[in-house]
Amino acid sequence: MADVDDAEWNRRVRDETDTERLDRNWADLLQELRVAQTGVQLLTGLLLTVPFQQRFPTLPGHAQAVYLVTTALSVAATGLLIAPVGMHRLLFRRHARQVLVSVGQGCAVGGLGLLGLAVTGVVLLIFDTVAGTAAGVAAAGCAFVLFAGLWGVMPLALRRSSGVVDPGSDEVHDDK
Repeated sequence: MADVDDAEWNRRVRDETDTERLDRNWADLLQELRVAQTGVQLLTGLLLTVPFQQRFPTLPGHAQAVYLVTTALSVAATGLLIAPVGMHRLLFRRHARQVLVSVGQGCAVGGLGLLGLAVTGVVLLIFDTVAGTAAGVAAAGCAFVLFAGLWGVMPLALRRSSGVVDPGSDEVHDDK
């Protein structure tokens, strides 16, 4: 059943046109981005204040490097997670919903990946500062495994094991 056409499945099961499907996909994507944007914006805002704290200059060089990389990851995640909204504004009324959904999907996946890495960097920095480098590396490793597992491995495993997968689509269809 892996060769089931996505558009045909949507017409048959959802009774939905291609335009309705794109509208639904766009609405779903925007809702997901709203959830992620709040967290990434708070994280980025907090990270941007850290160098202005009195103790920041006393951090060892490696901790300052971790901070800079973490901040760069968080800023990049913010950019990617907000990009689809800016694109929508510039492409508004240009019949570009397919492009917006496709590019927005890539931005969301990339932004979430960078957000996971940024949070992992924050965990490394905090545990390193409070409990030492070994604890920081161990805690960051655990955070990385958590994010990779919940945001990567698990969804891909679920995608493979449940329903019909259309190779041309990012959707999994339970044909029941």
